[in-house]
Amino acid sequence: MLKLDLQFFAQKKGVGSTKNGRDSIAKRLGPKRADGQQVTGGSILVRQRGTSIYPGENVGKGGDDTLFSKVDGVVRFERVGKKRKQVSVYANEAKEVQEA
Repeated sequence: MLKLDLQFFAQKKGVGSTKNGRDSIAKRLGPKRADGQQVTGGSILVRQRGTSIYPGENVGKGGDDTLFSKVDGVVRFERVGKKRKQVSVYANEAKEVQEA
C-alpha cells in the first residue's frame, strides 16, 4: 500500500507588529522676534523651557518661562557676563527708528 505524507504550508505569511511608529508633536519653542525688530506691548519674544534667556529691561517672564514685551519698542538680545543672555525692549529706540 502506498502511503502519502503530505504537509500543507500556510497560504499567507504571518505578519508581525511593531511598537514603533509614533512621535510627539513639536512644541514650537525658540525666539519669535529678531534683534532690532519693532514690537508692541504684550508681544511674545521667546518661548522656552527653563530660563536659557533671561528677561531684561521692559521684558516680563510668564509662568511657562515665556518672555514677553511690556512696552512698545525695539528688541535687543544682549549678553550679560560670560554665560548669561538676556532680551530687552527699549522704548526710546522705537522713536528714533521711525524718524530715520
